[in-house]
Amino acid sequence: MTHGSKAGPLTRPTRIDRLRKDGSEVLVEATPQECEALAAEFKIPAIRDLVGRFNVSGPSSRLIVTGTVSATVTQVCTVSLDPFESEVSEPVEVVFTDTDILVGTDAEDADIPDPIIGNRIDFGTLAAEFLALGLDPYPRKPWIAFTPVTDEDEAGPLGGLRSLRDREP
Repeated sequence: MTHGSKAGPLTRPTRIDRLRKDGSEVLVEATPQECEALAAEFKIPAIRDLVGRFNVSGPSSRLIVTGTVSATVTQVCTVSLDPFESEVSEPVEVVFTDTDILVGTDAEDADIPDPIIGNRIDFGTLAAEFLALGLDPYPRKPWIAFTPVTDEDEAGPLGGLRSLRDREP
């Protein structure tokens, strides 16, 4: 997931040789400025209390990162267009490796590990990526229901136009 492009607004590169061999815990807490920048990047009104809790285990050539990313986010309801807050808690499970990925592996059939680049893993970028995965692409305020307009519903927003169409000339 964290394949080599430019760093985003939340970055916490960690040298893997500084992690304990018997397992390490890594905590990422985003600052208010980082949350604001991520919200702008994700095109949502706000993010606050973003925390990534990661457990790292395995040999340095193949690290397994598990944990959770949680935050309070403000999104815009796709039905009412009102902003509302919700909690996001996304489980994390990623394998990192420093070995070259086999050529010819079908990416759709294999779970290809993420690369360890420069002897580092960026846990900030990992937290941001899993927060993005946890966002609802069609957010809806609690208790808001979407009722589609049907042709039989003359009182709907197009009811007046339908009556003009059906008038005899």
